Amino acid sequence: MNADRRRGPWLIITGAVAALVLGIATTMLLAGTDAFHHAAPAAWRAQGARCNAPALPGQVVDVTVSDMGPGMMGGTPGGYGIRMMRLVARPATVSAGVVSLRVVNTGARVHEVVVLPLPSGQGSGERPTGPGGKVNEAGSLGEASRTCGSGEGHGITRGAMGWTTLTLRPGRYELVCNLPGHYLAGMYTELDVSR
Repeated sequence: MNADRRRGPWLIITGAVAALVLGIATTMLLAGTDAFHHAAPAAWRAQGARCNAPALPGQVVDVTVSDMGPGMMGGTPGGYGIRMMRLVARPATVSAGVVSLRVVNTGARVHEVVVLPLPSGQGSGERPTGPGGKVNEAGSLGEASRTCGSGEGHGITRGAMGWTTLTLRPGRYELVCNLPGHYLAGMYTELDVSR
């Protein structure tokens, strides 16, 4: 009976370690199969595009998109396991009117920023995803997804910037990277617009 009491805590610790190893192995497998990857056009990869945004109108929100890179582990806990990717906006609150998003990609993968109204009662990161780990973009107000340019494109490559200018009414908005699997990997944040 005494041996069974000593074995109890070790069984719990062994189970926890096994769960951790399984989680890490699953994330590595997904990263290895390019589940979180979106390829940039070959011309952009060859350039290693680096650029700066021009002077932008209205209030400027600096958005940083990043990832852990291929094959790297770590991050902070998120709603879907280990957050391998991040999207951060500063400031997180602006006044209604003309707002420009200046997006810099500090990660290794291609990213984008789509602006979606955030429904009442819903928090950032709570949108349902469909096939490919993407959210529904219906109602999008615009996006920054062009390397070294404004508006829509094929994504912002590593080390580059993209930007967009919108007129926003008071409310809550969610900034998301909607490339396959990126939202589930933690690429979302809330932008609040006050009167």
